[in-house]
Amino acid sequence: MRKTPPSRDVQRERREWRRESDRWTQERHIEKGYRIKWGYVGIAYLVEAMVIGASLWGAWLFAGVYSDGDSKAFYFMLLAPLVYAAVELCRVPLGILARTQRSYVIRALAIVGIIFAAGVTTKSVSQLGEMMFHPRLMDAAKAKTALKDAQADRGTIDGRISAADARVAQYTTELDQIEKRSAENAQQLSALPAQRCERISGTNSRGQRYSNLKCVTDPRTATLNASVSKAGADRGVVTKALEEARKARADLDRGAADRKVADAEQAYRNSVNRSQLHSFTAMVYGVDPIDVNEAQVHAFLRIFVFVPALCAAFASTILALCAVSVRKTFMDEDDLGASVDLAATPYMLDSITDALRQEIGLSQQKQPREATAASGGSAASGEVIPIDRRGPGQAVPASAGAGA
Repeated sequence: MRKTPPSRDVQRERREWRRESDRWTQERHIEKGYRIKWGYVGIAYLVEAMVIGASLWGAWLFAGVYSDGDSKAFYFMLLAPLVYAAVELCRVPLGILARTQRSYVIRALAIVGIIFAAGVTTKSVSQLGEMMFHPRLMDAAKAKTALKDAQADRGTIDGRISAADARVAQYTTELDQIEKRSAENAQQLSALPAQRCERISGTNSRGQRYSNLKCVTDPRTATLNASVSKAGADRGVVTKALEEARKARADLDRGAADRKVADAEQAYRNSVNRSQLHSFTAMVYGVDPIDVNEAQVHAFLRIFVFVPALCAAFASTILALCAVSVRKTFMDEDDLGASVDLAATPYMLDSITDALRQEIGLSQQKQPREATAASGGSAASGEVIPIDRRGPGQAVPASAGAGA
């Protein structure tokens, strides 16, 4: 707390300085013909800075995702957003120029520039809006694709089960035939006579005698042995194919297909419930979120992206336009902003005369009687000579009205 009271002179000087500053500011505004509320302009620039910063950050993230690790492509994708940011920075000054310029040509050019800059801002903000909805839409699209695959798999499960059963039956039949053929070959082979062996003796060309044991086999034995070997090889191939067919058939289960479809539907429903766009679309059309189609979702995507983008594009500009208050200058009107009609001059003079009469009468009542007796003439009677001495039929001169 202060121990000494403030100086009255200092306070008086501060008040005079403040009043002088206000008068100087007011006169400057009157001379220029407009007044700018810089607080609103500051808010407009703040909004513009937020839009530019978000646009540049979104462009940075977009380039990082879609440049595929190529540094040159990354920086190439950032050049246009920088130019867009520079264009967006011109909207607030253009809005102020559209209000303060007296030339209609310059105003028209400023309005055209505002429209162009708003178009650039709409593009940047709409890209940000699409990036906001993109992850949820992609999750919903992937879940819907998985659901369609599961439904298609369930729709063809009966045909694939029939085909698998037919393959199992075919391989079983072939294996039975191979087993039957192999058994017949083995039976025929066992029915053949045994190998006959006899000793052969004689004299060779040198005159030497020899004696050898010669065995004779039935010629059908080789053919039957080849048939048995082939049957064994065929049995191995068909047995392996039969095992694979039975395994594929075991994987084909109607209950498993139904469970897969149910799991895919639940995953798709969870993805849709996390998507605000699907929820709003379902609420408007009065259907379940899982039943909305792609056309309905993209229709609301256009609304939720472009409408806020347009609002963001013109919000700061409208604020800058409203921050300028235009008024007439000294060349158009006086400082008070009012003019006196010539016909009202007599009424103003009469009101001034009545006020003077009342003031003089009150002052004379306060004076002592001696002063009243000593005074004489029209002043003693409290009468006031009227300022307007014209008669009721006389006209008001133009010079008098102008001077008033």
